Amino acid sequence: MSATPAELFDDELEARRLAERAMRLLARPGAVIEAQGLGYGVRLGASRRRSVMLTLGEAAFQALARAATLKPRPQGGWIMTERPEPLLPPPGRPGVIEAEVDLPDGAGTVRRNLGESPIAWLARRRDASGQPWLTPIEAAAAERLREEFESLGTLGRVTMRWDLTPRTSGGRPGPAPAERDHAARERIAMALTAVGPGLREMLERVCLMGSALEAAERSLKLPRRAGKTVLKLALQRLARHYRMI
Repeated sequence: MSATPAELFDDELEARRLAERAMRLLARPGAVIEAQGLGYGVRLGASRRRSVMLTLGEAAFQALARAATLKPRPQGGWIMTERPEPLLPPPGRPGVIEAEVDLPDGAGTVRRNLGESPIAWLARRRDASGQPWLTPIEAAAAERLREEFESLGTLGRVTMRWDLTPRTSGGRPGPAPAERDHAARERIAMALTAVGPGLREMLERVCLMGSALEAAERSLKLPRRAGKTVLKLALQRLARHYRMI
């Protein structure tokens, strides 16, 4: 039985979380990553007597290889020669104001950024001819994807009202938190699939991770100032998927 889009999306996020942890370990002096059985182990030293601090599967190793610069060692394995931009946003990002926000109909709360998103900032920018960097449709498509992503993470919060059944405005029972979360993941996965490889990575960094455009360029190893073109192409595909154009 094949995995659903939501399950694939969860697998990708987990691979990136593991890759981010591996990058933090590999940034330490002497740290190496080596093939180990069916996976890859990170050691804080070249000696085999050193215990493995983290084990990655193939998906997480590929995420690490895409994000970081790995150099083969003559003795086997790889070292990281360049510390890239984080795959996931670190705590306390500048310009980010996070707070618990109530979901509609008493369905619980979700942690959201109340500050200005990178998309909102880009939408205010204008080129030399006075034209905005993003069209209203491109900005709207990006914000829709961002809002879908920020609606996730409602499960397991201590502020969830597990004693009440979520209800719609008409008084009928609404979707349970797990169903709501799963449906959002399905929509995000289908939207990113519609955008396609080579473009979706820019949306993941700017719309989902809140990365600045310049930081996304560096993370994706794009030429300087190429990020705007890639982002606009990705947003145009996203807008078509949402049937905005």
